[in-house]
Amino acid sequence: MSVSARDTFALTTPLYYVNDLPHIGSAYTTMAADVIARFQRLRGKRVLLVTGLDEHGQKIQRAAAAHQQSPQEHCDRIASGFRLLWDRLNIQYDRFIRTTDPRHTAIVYDVFQRVWDQGDIYSSQQQGWYCVACEEFKEERELLDDRRCPIHTNQVVEWRDEQNYFFRLSRYQAILEDLYEKRPDFIQPESRRNEVLSFVSQGLKDFSISRVNVQWGIPVPTDATQTLYVWFDALLGYITALLDPEDDPKLDNAVKTWYPFNLHLIGKDILRFHAVYFPAMLISAGLPLPHAVFGHGFLTKDGQKMGKSLGNTIDPIQLVDRYGADAVRFYFMKEIEFGRDGDFNEQRFVNTVNADLANDLGNLLNRTLQMTHKYCGGVVPVIDDNDTTLMNPLKNLACNLGKEVSESYEHLALHNACESALAVARYGNKFIDEQAPWKRYKQGEQAAVRQILYAVLESVRLIAYLLSPVIPGVSTRVYHQLGYEVDFNRSELLPEFAVHANWGALQPMQPLAQPSPVFQRLELST
Repeated sequence: MSVSARDTFALTTPLYYVNDLPHIGSAYTTMAADVIARFQRLRGKRVLLVTGLDEHGQKIQRAAAAHQQSPQEHCDRIASGFRLLWDRLNIQYDRFIRTTDPRHTAIVYDVFQRVWDQGDIYSSQQQGWYCVACEEFKEERELLDDRRCPIHTNQVVEWRDEQNYFFRLSRYQAILEDLYEKRPDFIQPESRRNEVLSFVSQGLKDFSISRVNVQWGIPVPTDATQTLYVWFDALLGYITALLDPEDDPKLDNAVKTWYPFNLHLIGKDILRFHAVYFPAMLISAGLPLPHAVFGHGFLTKDGQKMGKSLGNTIDPIQLVDRYGADAVRFYFMKEIEFGRDGDFNEQRFVNTVNADLANDLGNLLNRTLQMTHKYCGGVVPVIDDNDTTLMNPLKNLACNLGKEVSESYEHLALHNACESALAVARYGNKFIDEQAPWKRYKQGEQAAVRQILYAVLESVRLIAYLLSPVIPGVSTRVYHQLGYEVDFNRSELLPEFAVHANWGALQPMQPLAQPSPVFQRLELST
């Protein structure tokens, strides 16, 4: 049964290409998508997070041959690697679509027929330079020296001259320009939008949607000698993923509940496909457009582009097995401004996570719990809200945190959400040092002691709640120590947003657990 759009939130990662096992860039996008999905669930929305794999094309055909496997065997092996990594990273996806799913072919054929009926598909000769790694024709002006691809700089493009089917992208030039003007938030962030506007302003050309001599793909329904271009096929995988298990694989069934998507998260290298080609295809097929496409930046390691030839790639499974999912999720969400390029340095990673999670947050809770057990009998202190003997700057700061962090999540400023919360933790440590409740207790200022300890405990609770989309394990342990039976990895056990995202949820006299570290300090691997 469908629910109103305001009660749902549907988003996607890219459908990752299965030429090789997942890398840290794939993990980065998926972590971000999971954080956004968790925040929307925290708000009480029904959420559908779609991820999955793009499994067709010549590149897959060649990768399988290089491993002496059939294309399907190759895809199955790589798919297992993606599922393993998502499990290690604590990704709560709802749908995992593989474009080799037979139901996907039915959806692709439905859309193809609609576009065909619009007169937007025709046969013509295709000539040009083709990058197999991108699965894309390149214009001469885009190529580097020696006709190398500008993205896969170690790949020389290949000349193609073949009869293909084309999509009339040029017909949608004015329609797309009107879309970008009327919906400026359709492409995010602003820098990505400007890239698309610049590309489209140069004039859109029709693009081929079929290939000859590529067996590993979906046959063109009107010509079995060709297969559909991998991008025409793959982009429709998002829609196939919306089918419920019991549904017949028909387009109307796929779009009945969750469509259109609220958000497509992608890397900036595939922006053109999602912000130009895909919208035109959807319009041609008579389908609504997604609300937003967000293209994030690239990752480097120690200031250098990552690559096997340089020997500086990051194995995301090794990273998470060594340091834990929460640490990895936290670093990439806090230290990299979402939408811009970012860098990974292992020493900085260890230092940052230790400073923020072990010291500022974990140590603040630990020391405050110890004092609460010592001075208040191990229960949340009873405070008098009318007592003005202690002006509470920590409370004043934390009272705005829920609104501030929520707005950051909503605007996909994930680094700001993390930084705002940790700024309160840092101030909490300063506050407790300045107020010195141990001295006030000796001086008989019990009311002030209770006010101080409550303010710190409630601040830590609020921080943990608002960071739970990023560090669900740490947040769950914080809540357990504060006497709650919750699990931020189980949507049915999430504390109510209207109460817990604001100051004052911690109830006086609630029993507290014995303090123990909520985050173990990391040691740099050698």
